[in-house]
Order: sequence, then C-alpha cells, then structure tokens
Amino acid sequence: MKAVQIVRPNDLRIIDTEIPVLSERDNILVRMTAAGICGSDVGIYHGTNAAATYPRIIGHEMVGQVVETGSGATRLKEGDRVIINQVTSCGHCYPCRKGRGNVCDNLKVRGVHIDGGYRQYIAVPESDCYLLPDSISDTDAVMIEPTTIAIQASSRAQLERDDMLLLFGCGALGSSILKIARLHCDHIIVSDINDEKLAIARENGATHTINVLQEDLQTKVLEYTAGHGATVSIDAVCNTTSLPTLLQATGNAGRVITMGFSISPSQVTQFSVTSKELDIRGSRLQNKMFGEAIRLIEEGKLDLTGSCSHTFQLTQAQQAFDFIDSHDPSIRKIVLTFDF
Repeated sequence: MKAVQIVRPNDLRIIDTEIPVLSERDNILVRMTAAGICGSDVGIYHGTNAAATYPRIIGHEMVGQVVETGSGATRLKEGDRVIINQVTSCGHCYPCRKGRGNVCDNLKVRGVHIDGGYRQYIAVPESDCYLLPDSISDTDAVMIEPTTIAIQASSRAQLERDDMLLLFGCGALGSSILKIARLHCDHIIVSDINDEKLAIARENGATHTINVLQEDLQTKVLEYTAGHGATVSIDAVCNTTSLPTLLQATGNAGRVITMGFSISPSQVTQFSVTSKELDIRGSRLQNKMFGEAIRLIEEGKLDLTGSCSHTFQLTQAQQAFDFIDSHDPSIRKIVLTFDF
C-alpha cells in the first residue's frame, strides 16, 4: 500500500509499505478515504513540531471505511464509515485514572509518536472508531477531529452563558473554537489581522471583532467588556507574544487557555497572573470528545458542510504541502483523498 512518510524535516516521501495485519488489540482494519492536513502536520513536515519523532507516517484527521473486523469486535461491521481517535493512552497512570487520558504519562498520538493515517489502510482498536452520520461526507468529516480540539478547549475554559470570551485568532483553529463556543457563551470577541476572516466570524456568532493591525486590542476589549476585560481568553494564535497579550486582556478572576506547542520562551510576569488571580490552563488534543462532536452534528447544532476547500490525492501530498506553504488566501481545509 502507499503511504506518506516524513523521513526527516522537509523530506516527504511516498513509500510502499505492508497492509497492517489485525491483532487482538488492533482488531479493526480501516481503508482510508479522507485525511485532513492540520497545522501540526505542516509543523512535523518542517521540523517545528517538538513532539514528533522521525521517520513518521503522519496524519491524525482520519476518516475511512471498515473492511475487516477481528477478534473481540462487536460493535462495527464491514462497510461502516468511521472516524478514528488519534489519541492512545495506557489507562492506568495518574492522568488516566483521573479521566484525562489525553495527557497520559505514556501518551502516543497517531501521526506524531506512532504512524498515522496518511496510508491506504490502518489497523486500530474498535474502541478508537466512531460511526459517522450519513449526513456528512468523508471530506467534511475530517473536520470532526479539529472540532473535538475545540470542544476540549471550551471544556477546559468552563465556558458559561454570561462569560465574555476573547478568542484570539480566527484561522482554522479559531474558527472551530468559535463554532463550539457560541453554543455555550453569548458574548464573544474575536481578534485577527484579516478583515475577511473577521467578517466570517461575525456571520458565525462573534459579538464583536477586532483587527489588531488597525485597532488596539486592550482598548477595544475593555470597551466591549464594560471595562472589566475578558472573563475567558482562548489563544488560537499560539505565538510567543500571544500569552502575555491575553494575560493583559483578561480581567480579574478570569481564565486563560493556552493551546500552543512552541518551545520558544514567552515573557510573562508573576504580577500579571497573581494580581488578577488568573487561571492559566493548557488544553491539549481532546479527551474522548468524538462522541460529543457527532452528537452535535446529529442534533443539527454543528454544520461542517463545505469545510474542505481543496483536495489532493494521497500521492500528491508534496503538492498539497507546497500549496499550503504558498499561503494562498483561498485555503481553508485541505484534504487528502485515496481514490487513485
């Protein structure tokens, strides 16, 4: 079978490898039909993702069809359309015992620490597969995984209806968070540097928007929060200045959610945290949130239709990554397909 492997940073290859054989643990064989390209995949390709190991078959937004079931499989059958959980955990360490397997002491993420979904077939445990609703296409379904990341961030933020949320950044991550946050919170401020993205954010539920290239963020946040500052800030920019910026923009007793993986230092003072008694909380991956995302789709509360802007065949992965590096403004979500 064909697979996309990052041998080392900036060295992407289409390789031939064996089709997986089912085992007692990996008892579902899935033929891949669609796999999304995420910013973290681009980071692995360019060598800026500190968590990745090489060589690696990447890809963690994984949609496919069951072609074989093995020992112990009781829920799925051949032909079922599924999305695959990218998180694997041990189940017995301290985080796992506390119900937080997404930060398991022995965490392995498909496509990052172990081989992922940019291949024609993958074998996984039945418990890691979630049935897809008939109402969503395979290409749109890849956005369920980013949605689970957004659900996790909103959960970590403990969003409530009367919160005044500052969502910092409205790219792919920020847009996913906005779709979930608006289900829990009525007052949402979105900041970005792109007027077109901000216009879309207003259409999708943002109460106020701020173009930080044209307006002062702190001044506008205070204006939009009656002088208090945001009660919750979520960082969807994740650069070295975003955390200090959000500490300043968040009001007393607020919560700041960080999601970035940069190892470059940010300049943060103790005073900016202690004086307001802020909670700074990391949000990593997702903690079994696929079921929640699918429930929202089935109930008509979440619409992912048209999420994919471009498709490339798996064997055109190099062209796809080169296109992403062009920063073409038409790019929303690029999906690799397996119809070759």
